[in-house]
Amino acid sequence: MGKVIAVEHLTLDGVMQAPGDRDEDARDGFVHGGWASRRQDPVMQKVIGARMGSSWSLLAGRRTYEQFAEYWPAQEPNPYTEALTRARKYVVSTTLTEPLPWQNSVLLKGDAVDAVTRLRAEENGNLVVFGSGELVRSLLPHGLVDELVLMVHPEVLGSGRRLFTGSGSEPFGLQLVESATTGTGVFAGVYQAAER
Repeated sequence: MGKVIAVEHLTLDGVMQAPGDRDEDARDGFVHGGWASRRQDPVMQKVIGARMGSSWSLLAGRRTYEQFAEYWPAQEPNPYTEALTRARKYVVSTTLTEPLPWQNSVLLKGDAVDAVTRLRAEENGNLVVFGSGELVRSLLPHGLVDELVLMVHPEVLGSGRRLFTGSGSEPFGLQLVESATTGTGVFAGVYQAAER
């Protein structure tokens, strides 16, 4: 059975919107895009790389997939582009149609919870999610996220979309299983669901 591992960059006040680029996601008038870029660090890459291992696939919501598919194939050859292009990419969407534009991409149609439940049963490797907040929020209440890798940046933005919204979700506990602090002050915490 595959494991779903969600990798998220968050501010201290829980914002996850547009960490990588100024123009990444301006929904709701968000003007702080790119807030995580200056704190990139090899420690982060090590923590994330350990989750990927030798057998992994990308699991993404529509918005994240479209952004990745537009950005990564257009980059000069580098290890990240090659790894992402080579990886199988599973895309959860009710609006996209096949064929998907980025090689090795598979559309998961229908309800996200049902689609990811089936996929976890069929896959042996890790299913790594970057961003895709709506997808992660839909999977969490159903126990379909096996690990949360939270990169908590020492930033407070005051506005923006958050990973944990508090609306419509039941409380749940997490257990910290690994942690590291980067030289740029980012706390990298790896969490699994706590025993109930």
